[in-house]
Amino acid sequence: MIFRRFGRTNWQISEIGYGMWGMAGWSGSDIQEVEKALDLSIELGCNFYDTAYAYASGKSEQLLGALIKRHPQNVIYAATKIPPKNQEWPAKSTYFINDVFPKEHIIKYTEKSLQNLGLDSIPLQQFHVWDDSWESSDEWKEAIFQLKKSGKIQAFGLSLNRWEPNNGLKAIQTGLIDTVQVIYNIFDQNPEDELFPLCKLHDVGIIARVPFDEGTLTGTFTVDTTFPEDDWRSKYFIPENLLPSVAHSDALKPLIPEKLTMADMALQFILKNENVSTAIPGMRSSKHVKANLQNSNEIKMSDTLHTELKKHRWDRVPTSWSM
Repeated sequence: MIFRRFGRTNWQISEIGYGMWGMAGWSGSDIQEVEKALDLSIELGCNFYDTAYAYASGKSEQLLGALIKRHPQNVIYAATKIPPKNQEWPAKSTYFINDVFPKEHIIKYTEKSLQNLGLDSIPLQQFHVWDDSWESSDEWKEAIFQLKKSGKIQAFGLSLNRWEPNNGLKAIQTGLIDTVQVIYNIFDQNPEDELFPLCKLHDVGIIARVPFDEGTLTGTFTVDTTFPEDDWRSKYFIPENLLPSVAHSDALKPLIPEKLTMADMALQFILKNENVSTAIPGMRSSKHVKANLQNSNEIKMSDTLHTELKKHRWDRVPTSWSM
């Protein structure tokens, strides 16, 4: 495993981390297999795990807490997120911050996460949604300052809304943001325009989430792909989204290098960008862990392929179904 500096935290974190949303909200998860996969990821050098209270009301955090307890000899960086009080994803500029992240809510859910994780201090606490219209509010700043001063959190970051990488630039400029989490992949390249340069200027760590575009960049989806009703993807991959997603994915298939998968290519594209601190694919099986983590130290993308993939940028804007 190759490690990268995580911005001003100075932590050395695995360039491929572990996204733990798949423990909840997705069909087909087997908790015993997930635990085996988590243990294997430790063995293969992963040390960064991203979860959230909202992932099954703390269940994902508890799984991470159990992992930390099983591996006391390892340095494990746990990152979690505070859910919006109004339970609305994504955030909108019409919402008041006191309805989303009032001070008492920030502190209350940090305490809940500490309990779920079994920790005295959370390495990275994040807001699960964000809108830059809240940048000037003092309340969230006071809460974060209080949590850091008490040692309950060590660093603070933002998880930016889908397809809104610039809706966080003002917050970064306050100097109070240690990390940002943003969708970045072969299709979603727009964080490179303004967000990544600003993060570099302010020494802010970057977490690249949704590396496989919620699955289309694995190359396994077709126009006939469906999901169970209780799987959130059944509402996300409606025909308006599924059909163009499959078309964009199919256009990449001729570019996949021999002996690699589209998922390998997708991860390598992200890791090619030195601004990225870590990419966090969701992994629910040991097979996925082995396949994804090998991209850190065994395979490197050529400049020629990277240049070709840059042509597949797909700029999108939030819609009623994009959540």
